[in-house]
Amino acid sequence: MATRPPTRSGAKPGATHQQIERRERFERARRDSLRPAADGPVAMYGWHTVTAALANPARRLRKLLATENAARRLADEGVASPITPELVRPSAIAERLTPDAVHQGLYLETDPLPSPAVEDLPAQGVVLVLDQITDPHNVGAIFRSAAAFAATAIVTTQRHSPDATGALAKAASGALEYVPLVSVQNLARGLAALKQSGFLVVGLDSSGDADLAGLPLRAPLALVLGAEGKGLRQLTKETCDHVARIELPGTIKSLNVSNAAALGLYVASRRLAGGQ
Repeated sequence: MATRPPTRSGAKPGATHQQIERRERFERARRDSLRPAADGPVAMYGWHTVTAALANPARRLRKLLATENAARRLADEGVASPITPELVRPSAIAERLTPDAVHQGLYLETDPLPSPAVEDLPAQGVVLVLDQITDPHNVGAIFRSAAAFAATAIVTTQRHSPDATGALAKAASGALEYVPLVSVQNLARGLAALKQSGFLVVGLDSSGDADLAGLPLRAPLALVLGAEGKGLRQLTKETCDHVARIELPGTIKSLNVSNAAALGLYVASRRLAGGQ
């Protein structure tokens, strides 16, 4: 016995191809209308991401959606919210996000945090510089490592970098509230400004001539990471004081960029703490 092929989600049995496509266009338009405009507030979701933002007095909050379970958890854990959450069903949050987003019952719209100028960064500790890393999950994971190692800031380019919203904010798990994000128009000029402030600028690349653990590191220190596959651009390498590799004992000699950032921060923090 022949079986009817399954219809697409939301389509009625017997619907024509044109009707299905029209319904899908309508649904896409409706979902897009629920999301903040590109030049408007940023969207944040997930428990750690949203609760960290709620606790940050520098955040200007616009809208908070919460399911009944999430609102109950906020109350049980004593999480104060400067704005009253709007109680909604989980689907009301899910339809504002991509299908793979895990929102845990919380959705927040807020203004972006102010971005300091690279020239105004304090000449202390370790700064991470990202050379056209575009994957929001990688950048979010780098923010999380930066917060764990008390990095001074993260510097990115205005173009070829993801916005501090959505998937990036979720992957950062609240770290956006603790590590300032600095955006520069030209990375080479940004690195020059860090040098002018006294930073030692070290690029991390698997083809580096020296092992990071063997370099004479000092604070303030800027570690520069490039995109996966491409690595550091040539002009970026030329602007660095050193280009170093992270020596690995195994057969694979390169790491995911977020893992490389965590390991680089670990090596640098140990070396700086030891005064070497």
